[in-house]
Amino acid sequence: MQTVANNFVEQLNKRPEISNAFSTFNVNFPQFLLHIDTDKAAQEGVAAENAMSTLQTLIGSEYATNFIRFGQMYKVMVQASPEYRAQPNDLMKLYIKNDRNEMIPFSSFLTIEKIYGSEQITRYNMYTSAMINGQPAKGFSSGQTIAAIKEVAAQTLPKGFGYDWAGASRDQANAGNQAIYIFVICLLFVYLLLAAQYESFLMPLAVILSLPIGVFGALFLLFVMGLENNIYAQIAMIMLIGILGKNAILIIEYAALKHRQGKSPFDAAVEAAVLRLRPILMTSFAFIAGLLPLMFASGAGKIGNNTIGAAASGGMIFGTIFGVIVIPGLYFIFATMTENKNHTGKKEELALTETL
Repeated sequence: MQTVANNFVEQLNKRPEISNAFSTFNVNFPQFLLHIDTDKAAQEGVAAENAMSTLQTLIGSEYATNFIRFGQMYKVMVQASPEYRAQPNDLMKLYIKNDRNEMIPFSSFLTIEKIYGSEQITRYNMYTSAMINGQPAKGFSSGQTIAAIKEVAAQTLPKGFGYDWAGASRDQANAGNQAIYIFVICLLFVYLLLAAQYESFLMPLAVILSLPIGVFGALFLLFVMGLENNIYAQIAMIMLIGILGKNAILIIEYAALKHRQGKSPFDAAVEAAVLRLRPILMTSFAFIAGLLPLMFASGAGKIGNNTIGAAASGGMIFGTIFGVIVIPGLYFIFATMTENKNHTGKKEELALTETL
């Protein structure tokens, strides 16, 4: 196991996603292995279980009772005197009482072997295990690190060896890509609400397709600041769906109103972009200014604050600057498609009528 663990750690440290992988598993600790010849012990009238419990009492210790003296309670621990357990060979000088009330030396059925082994035996799910620790390298998320570990394990671990997770890594590995599903559900929920509001399945796409700009901005600023895409960044991206969606709705609502009043989709989109630019800039940059303390926070928990602040700020900056250009264009495209579809439907209805 020592060879497999060392090789696994070596391969992990070669991956750019992983920093400082190490294992505390070590089989080079000097130990003494006690061999009890059960046949000889039985001939002497000593049971192996009795021999081990007696050694535990003499070499280790065993709680016996308590007593009170001068108002204080003291524990009574039974143990051999230090001079009788100073050296490993002192075990051979100890005696045990057999079933015939005779004192039998341990040397008559016990041998000592010096070996090397692990300091402690660690088991995980009933399997002998070696704990391996590490952390994500700078610029990589914990999800990327988990994926890299899975790849290394599949390539490195021989038959008969496996791996599992512990602590927060276990929860994250079991959760999988839940953040992606949550993100998709949020987008679907927004789309259905807008479809009901606009009474169209095409117009909400103008809002939905403007949101990836903000996501790109969030990831870009995280990369520039050397932060990882963790749960804080993903919360910020979900928050961006609502905020950037609100900006898109401001433009599309006004453009749809002007279009219903008789203006062409192009003129309605241009007028909406011009008139809604000022309130969008005011609210967006006020929100960004409120995020600056999070971006440059220090002290305990600063990484989480920096991450959520950077992701939200980057998404708002990109979404605001490019959104006022992209959103009117998307509205023009989908409004034109809707208008052409309606005209086609009316022509088909007229073709089915006849004059009586």
